[in-house]
Amino acid sequence: MKHLFSLAIIALAISCNEATETKETTATTDTIAPAKEQLITIRNSNNLKAVFDPNSARILSLQVPDKDGKLTDVVIGFDSAAAYKTSTEAYFGATIGRYGNRIAKGKFKLDGKDYQLTINNGVNTLHGGTNGFQNQQWEAKQPDEHTVVFSYVSKDGEEGFPGNLTTTVTYNLTDSNELKMTYDATTDKPTIVNLTNHAFFNLNGEGSGTILDHSLQIDADKYTPVDSTLIPTGKI
Repeated sequence: MKHLFSLAIIALAISCNEATETKETTATTDTIAPAKEQLITIRNSNNLKAVFDPNSARILSLQVPDKDGKLTDVVIGFDSAAAYKTSTEAYFGATIGRYGNRIAKGKFKLDGKDYQLTINNGVNTLHGGTNGFQNQQWEAKQPDEHTVVFSYVSKDGEEGFPGNLTTTVTYNLTDSNELKMTYDATTDKPTIVNLTNHAFFNLNGEGSGTILDHSLQIDADKYTPVDSTLIPTGKI
């Protein structure tokens, strides 16, 4: 029996002030040096545009027009697609899976069976293991100019996870200046899955300073404290 998971996220609804000059080179639509794979650009009717790399199904750049129509990249990144593969910050902008965040000691039990995952973060498993989704080449399709769909098949036993997992990530730029991410996953046996994206944003523009003047609202009433290895303690 196949099991289907689906999750849709509105990543960013953007309204930018006048951009400040960037102080660092960044991965933008016009300046990014392509890797061996073809990079993909999508855009909406307001000239909002985003660039993606099929390697990691990664967000490389999100170019946002300010009140004067000047484009500013609000995604933190590097000046070439290849740099992500050698950087210690390899998660920047990447699709994360099979399981985002940490799994204590890389162990879990499902339907009475114990599973041991690859350990890659101290004593724990982080973001799907050593060769998680951030290190995989995804197939890309572009049904229209404002949408791109990436797909990847994670084989049974990859990094210790059970089941063949077929995952798609759909990025869409709406005319309301939203970047929407929709995740779908189908498996042929019971498994665990927790998909996300690891992009970092500066709404003043990449390289323009800190984000300490940003306001962030999280739609939650409670949180889970963590221990010294960043595993939830069980308290809420």
